Amino acid sequence: MSTAGKTSSFVLFEVAGAEYALASDLVRHMEMIEHVTPVPNAPPFVEGIVFSRGQVVPAVNLRLRFGVETKPHDLRTRLIVVSHAGRTVGLIVDSARQFLQIPQDAIQPPPDALVGPAANYLQGIALLGDRMAFVVDIERLLNHESSNTPGMGD
Repeated sequence: MSTAGKTSSFVLFEVAGAEYALASDLVRHMEMIEHVTPVPNAPPFVEGIVFSRGQVVPAVNLRLRFGVETKPHDLRTRLIVVSHAGRTVGLIVDSARQFLQIPQDAIQPPPDALVGPAANYLQGIALLGDRMAFVVDIERLLNHESSNTPGMGD
């Protein structure tokens, strides 16, 4: 089956200076992050819960999930609320840049040499002219089990 000419819509966001792409059909909405309420005994990458558009949503800090040093939230920090497999989760990112159509043939599998926590959550790398974006695998991001991520695979 040819993927020539087919495009998909993605939301581009940034975490620790790297650009990531998330399929836009997973995104319910994006907003500035205000108050995060900590939750006792949550996995380390779950910053807490937020109240977003009438719903209580767990807030996953992608800096922590990707094994990168955290930084205080600022005016560029965004909460990307996603829905997948009946779950709604907020992803805390450094900034959310734009929606973009990416041709399917511009997305390549991640190289085997790519290592580190973030590499576990990638389904590919999108070539965007003179730059690249890591395409996030939302299922792995939300369900990947490891010794430091109790509870996410339930």
